[in-house]
Amino acid sequence: MKTYRAVISGLVATWFIAVFAISSLGGFTNANNRLGLSVAVASLAPLIVFFVWFSVSKGLREYTMSLNPVLLTAAQSFRLVGFTFVLLEAYRSLPAIFALPAGYGDMFIGATATLAAWKLAEPRRRSSFIAWQFLGVLDLVTAVTLGVTSPLLAPHGIPVRLMTVLPLSLIPTFFVPLFLIFHVICIAQAKTWQHKSVRNDHGLTPARSAAI
Repeated sequence: MKTYRAVISGLVATWFIAVFAISSLGGFTNANNRLGLSVAVASLAPLIVFFVWFSVSKGLREYTMSLNPVLLTAAQSFRLVGFTFVLLEAYRSLPAIFALPAGYGDMFIGATATLAAWKLAEPRRRSSFIAWQFLGVLDLVTAVTLGVTSPLLAPHGIPVRLMTVLPLSLIPTFFVPLFLIFHVICIAQAKTWQHKSVRNDHGLTPARSAAI
C-alpha cells in the first residue's frame, strides 16, 4: 500500500505541475477563446489512465478501496470556489449559460461536502451517500458540457477564455478530473459496505453495526 501511495502521490504532483506549466506557456488558449482540444486532452487523459489502471490492477483497486471516504468527500468542500464563476459572470467575464449553473452547482456541493462526509459516509446511509456523490458527478459533467457548448448555445455571447488561462485553467485540467475520480472511488466503496462502520475502519469513531 505504501508503494501505491508514493507512486500515486508522485503522479498527481507531476500531473499538477504539467498542466500548470502548459497553462503558463499559453498551451490551453486558442483563437476561438473557448475550451479546445488541448483542454479536452488534459482533462480526459488522467481519467482514462485511472479507469484503465483501476480495471486491470488488483493492487490499485485494493489501495483505492482502502482510502478514507470521509476525507475524499470532505475534500469536495474546495468546490466552494464556484462563487468565483458567479462573481465573474456578474462582471461579464464569463457567460451566464456556463458560469451560473457551474458556479451554483459547485457551491452547493462544496457547502454540503462536510455534512455528507460526516453524516452520510456510513452503511446505514449508503443510499444517501451514493446519491450525493452522483449529484457531485452531475455537477461536474454539466459544468464541463456547458463550458464546451456555450459558444454554440450563445455564439455572440461572452467567451470562456478565462477558463483557458491561469488560474482558472487548473479547474478543467486538474481539479475537475481529480474530484470526479474521488466521486467514483467513494461510490465504488459505498457499494461494498455491509455490516461495518466506515469510521471505525479508519479509526475515527467507535464501531457501529448497521443494516443496509
